[in-house]
Amino acid sequence: MSEFLVFFLHGLAYAGLLFLVSAGLTLVFGMMNVLNFAHAAMYMLGAYFSYTLMLHTQGQLWLSIIVCPIALFIIGALIERFLLRRVHAYGHVSELLLTFGLAYIITELVKWYWGNYPLALNIGGFLGETIQFLGLSYPVYRIFVFACGALVAIILAVILQKTRLGIIIRAAVNDNEMVDALGVNVPLVFMGVFAFGAALSGFAGVIAGPLLSTYPGMANDILVDAFVVIVVGGFGSLAGAVIASLIIGELQSFGALLFPKLSIALVYLLMVVVLILKPSGLFGEEQ
Repeated sequence: MSEFLVFFLHGLAYAGLLFLVSAGLTLVFGMMNVLNFAHAAMYMLGAYFSYTLMLHTQGQLWLSIIVCPIALFIIGALIERFLLRRVHAYGHVSELLLTFGLAYIITELVKWYWGNYPLALNIGGFLGETIQFLGLSYPVYRIFVFACGALVAIILAVILQKTRLGIIIRAAVNDNEMVDALGVNVPLVFMGVFAFGAALSGFAGVIAGPLLSTYPGMANDILVDAFVVIVVGGFGSLAGAVIASLIIGELQSFGALLFPKLSIALVYLLMVVVLILKPSGLFGEEQ
């Protein structure tokens, strides 16, 4: 039972990280109808920015949590304003090619500047310790990762459901022409959502570095799982991203325990089953 509890907690930690990455991707697709393949590259940049900042500030993780998402917000806003907006009129193929190209460029720049080898970070203080409960010794940092994912999910739900900004965003998803006619600067809102998605992905990269280490392939490793989350949960559905992240996190954790040779295939099998039974995803709306 103790072994199952440990793997259950591991699944929660990965689910929290996966939600932080997929939530920004879900928002961008749900509002702008853009599948941003450079999203995971922003996640990787957040991890590398955090590594450099912590290296020069004696391991100040909290400073990285504040500074790095702001930097990714600015980068995301510039990408949307000067690149993505220019090709938006040419359709999805142009957007996909642009974001694919950006992902490759960012990956090669990372290899050129930081190298092609893993960079490990040690977390000091309380987050670097372990706690004892139910006869187990478990790392505090893994609990922190899940708590970050849960907190962001609550904040996003409150913003989207209870604030004027959330009303504007949800209205723009359904009918951006009507929202524009009512006097709302829809392109500015689009830029803000895209930039916020990049910041959220950068935040995920900051907390992923000490958990998984920082390496050039981390973008590709998380990208596939993030797309599985939005397919299973439903395109543009935040609630779907929460549920799908929990399912996939636990599936990967217990799959490694019970079916180590099939653990990777289980995620894709889940996606196939969902697409067969409900092509729009668990919480997606049929178009």
